[in-house]
Amino acid sequence: MDLNQKFKDFVSSQDLYVPQLSVDCVIFGFHQNQLKVLLVKTAGVDIWALPGGFVEQNEGIDEAALHILKERTGLTDIYLEQFRTFGHVDRGNPEFMKDYLNNIGIEMPDNHWIFRRFISIGYYALVNFSLITPTPGEMTEASEWFDIKQLPQLAFDHNDIIEKALDTLKLMLDTRLNTMDRWAASLLPETFTMIDLQNLFETILETTFHRNNFHRKMVSLELLEKLEKKFTGASNRAPYLYRFKSRIADLT
Repeated sequence: MDLNQKFKDFVSSQDLYVPQLSVDCVIFGFHQNQLKVLLVKTAGVDIWALPGGFVEQNEGIDEAALHILKERTGLTDIYLEQFRTFGHVDRGNPEFMKDYLNNIGIEMPDNHWIFRRFISIGYYALVNFSLITPTPGEMTEASEWFDIKQLPQLAFDHNDIIEKALDTLKLMLDTRLNTMDRWAASLLPETFTMIDLQNLFETILETTFHRNNFHRKMVSLELLEKLEKKFTGASNRAPYLYRFKSRIADLT
């Protein structure tokens, strides 16, 4: 189905979606000590946005977020959490939507709900950067990773959504260490060094930790299994590899 036909079907099927309700997903990845966020570029306009979409009448909010993430990342088994609802009266941008549709040659009635105020439910997802091949959706022409500190111009209030998602992620790292094997495992490869884990914490929290203190704290949580040393070929002592014990349980 081409893009024009898809929108024609959308206009004629106003009962398919919950009017003026959307889901926006902040997809975080970690690569080379940088926190990344996955963005999409909508066809017809020179602006980036968060992966998002509408909620169908016959699906739950979580289901909508999951199918959006599957379309964008190809993954189904990922860490996903709802963190906030965004409902400012002026958060919509009907002129942007009209320009976008005009640029791709589609006309919609001015009274269609797509031009009205939207309430968006924000989710953040944590994914293993190395496993993701960004995939544009049917209505997007590009999907790319960006450094969280070097974001392009974003649509609507998506800068604010990313900021609030990052605040939530920082709070989780700071207060939910006992569940680290659930969320940190999503950002790291299957095996990693203690330095890798420390770099993850320091990058997100924008702080530094004393190496020995950090090591003792992580080991005390009893979430990690120590593996063989990582051979680097260097003359200095090779670091040990670790993995989360929960991953062992998943394999048994």
